[in-house]
Amino acid sequence: MLEICCGSFEDAVHAYRGGAKRVELNSALHLGGLTPTAACLDLVKAETDLKVICMVRPRGAGFCYTSMQIRQMFAEAEELLEHGCDGLAFGFLTCEGKIDEENTGRMTRLIHSYGKEAVYHRAFDCVKDPYLAAETLIGLGVDRILTSGLEEKAQDGIPVLKELVRRFQDRIEILAGSGVNASNARHIMEETGVVQVHSSCRCWVKDPTTRGEKVSYGFGAEPNGEAYDGVKEEFVRMLVELGI
Repeated sequence: MLEICCGSFEDAVHAYRGGAKRVELNSALHLGGLTPTAACLDLVKAETDLKVICMVRPRGAGFCYTSMQIRQMFAEAEELLEHGCDGLAFGFLTCEGKIDEENTGRMTRLIHSYGKEAVYHRAFDCVKDPYLAAETLIGLGVDRILTSGLEEKAQDGIPVLKELVRRFQDRIEILAGSGVNASNARHIMEETGVVQVHSSCRCWVKDPTTRGEKVSYGFGAEPNGEAYDGVKEEFVRMLVELGI
């Protein structure tokens, strides 16, 4: 299974045209991905037959949330579930870098009450003990873990990914993500045993209005200081043609 990380309706359409079957739908990918709007989900569902996993994340930075942020997350989760998403990606951690069992369990139960998939996202890569964390998530009923093997890129996390698959593949799905592309996806899968990969298939699109005479709204590193990131249909197709 190939999952494409999308930051907009347009991204999802490009992923669909490239041959993808599942997407993770976000907003603000430059912050690591935040909750998309219900309107964005509606558009994707109306114009594609993609399986859509929606991100639930209220802000950038880490995953130890305040009580008000948690209230927002559950409200957004319910709205997206009501609008027909196929699952939600989320992650709650304690300030000590452990799985927040109370809120993870609550979110998983909410998702399952709609018959949808509960995906624990790359908050997993900030835990202290990945194997204990995986056992905890299994116990809470989570369906899938998105992880780079606790490294910046999945290519570097191959040893941990391999061990996660060896220990847990019959009890929870392992989805390898971060830095996955057509040049390394097959290698990562063969080395680790994962059967699902997550890729952004990113390109940069210039917007000449990003900078004014004295202000800038850019977020990309040069030479992409006047551009925004998006999914490139051709990159998706290259992965699909590998048989993923």
